[in-house]
Amino acid sequence: MIAGDEIPSWSGAEVVMAQQTGGQAVVEVLTALGVERVFGVASVHNLAIADAISRDGRITWHPTRHEQGAVHAADGAARATGRLGVAVVSTGPGTANAMGGIYEAAFASSRVLVLTGQVDAPLLGRGDGALHEADRQADMLRSLCRRVWTVRTRAEVPDAVASVAIDILTGRPKPGAVEIPFDLQMAVHDDPTVELRRPEPQRPAPDAIVAVAELLRGAQRPLVLGGGGVPGGGAATEFTALAERLGAPVLTTAEGRGAIREDHPLSLGPNIEQAAMAQTIEQADVVLAVGTRFQQAGPSQQNLHFPGRLVHIDADPTVLDRIHRTDVAVLGDAQVSLSALLEALGPGGPIAQEGFVADAVAARGAIEAASREGVGPDVGHIMDAIRSVLPDDGLVVKDATIAAYVWGNRCMPVLEARTTMRPTANGIGPGLPLAIGAAAATGRPTVLINGDGGLMLSIGELATVVELQLPLVVCVFNDRGYGVLRWLQDVTYGGRQSAVDLATPDFAGVGRAMGLEAQTVTSAHDFEAIFQTAVDSGRPWLIDVDLTAMSPMRMGISADPAAAADRP
Repeated sequence: MIAGDEIPSWSGAEVVMAQQTGGQAVVEVLTALGVERVFGVASVHNLAIADAISRDGRITWHPTRHEQGAVHAADGAARATGRLGVAVVSTGPGTANAMGGIYEAAFASSRVLVLTGQVDAPLLGRGDGALHEADRQADMLRSLCRRVWTVRTRAEVPDAVASVAIDILTGRPKPGAVEIPFDLQMAVHDDPTVELRRPEPQRPAPDAIVAVAELLRGAQRPLVLGGGGVPGGGAATEFTALAERLGAPVLTTAEGRGAIREDHPLSLGPNIEQAAMAQTIEQADVVLAVGTRFQQAGPSQQNLHFPGRLVHIDADPTVLDRIHRTDVAVLGDAQVSLSALLEALGPGGPIAQEGFVADAVAARGAIEAASREGVGPDVGHIMDAIRSVLPDDGLVVKDATIAAYVWGNRCMPVLEARTTMRPTANGIGPGLPLAIGAAAATGRPTVLINGDGGLMLSIGELATVVELQLPLVVCVFNDRGYGVLRWLQDVTYGGRQSAVDLATPDFAGVGRAMGLEAQTVTSAHDFEAIFQTAVDSGRPWLIDVDLTAMSPMRMGISADPAAAADRP
């Protein structure tokens, strides 16, 4: 749900539509929704939309080099701002290319609208072999989108775009798509006034809030868990205020990072899945979970044990009681529900026992100490350098790589909401286009933590970084292959490795050829100075970090870093 400073420029107002083309109607509706940019790949089947955007001038078209990159960039913009992200692609092969991006956006509960062309309306569904024809494209889109609208007449265009966009912004976000035949993009129509109704947040039942408040008042060892629905729902302020009211320690999922500053004395970090936190969870007499599906990173969250009372607040009714049975399930928007709960609790001092909080904070310290030992001094120094150079509101985007799973998530605190993101579906490759969207939408310093293998899947988007002149520093942690898979093969197949060593290019040379400033570093000390220069420049940069020249990492991707530190 959009709230506070995230509210677009519309508030239940009417959009007056003059006689115009379908492409112009798309621009009018998007502008009324507060959209300032779209990411896309121009094609014969979306040129009328591109032309309307160009002539109108209120929305900027950011050209990406691949349709999957366009959707990832729209996703990154949506996550960084909490607003609607828009991708424009072509029908057929263009939409097929976009599906990987839509898959990630759906997994991440991201506010992404995909606008795709289609063959001319008279040809829809005929299977005549028209250029880029995909007569079951809508079915493909429906496999990942909550709502898909295939426009059949020119009069439908504004309603289709508005309705699907509002659906995306309602409740738990999920992508949506609109197919617009090319002839209808060009057709002129005298559109009626379109009414845009702001989505209403899911308000919790008052008796449920009263029940939660009573449980918390009687607690001695309350624990608060924050998922992606907290920062994603604009509820970090209320979430932190509730933790402080209770004096309760706070755990988050990886997507929940930023729900509370990780330098806050009550923060236990994103360590919900760490074995060293099991005792804290099991000692809690009331656990309050907000905005989480308990589904991240495989079965680890599903195997959590809650001997105490479990309260779960979420805007999606399908996740309540799905993984863990609750004592009180609250269907409600995170921000609205937490505000109501704070009001129901009223003023008062902390209720959590000091010993419980101290033990929980000590567990975090043990996890971080083991993590530091496991990653080694060089990587630890690099993570510290990134955190110290970036401002608190600088964005850290991580691809699916050991550099994200281990170093970024365990050694670099997150200090503000919506300043961190990663591929939630754990696929490699989305990092660069996600970072492009985040940097373009915010204009803030952005760093990408990427492995060499993952970067190769979207390396063409380096040209997009240069074209847009983004304040983005691409850090390639280069171990000449798939480091995660090497580790898995070591522990699963007795050290036998196959298909994980890669021939990698001179990334600094590739970066310079694309137009970035670029340099290779072989020491952590050199990295700090170069990274400072890169961030200060405000320009596109690429830093190729040669991991083979640095101290080896001893940690794998175990849920218990103390145990993993003893593994290869």
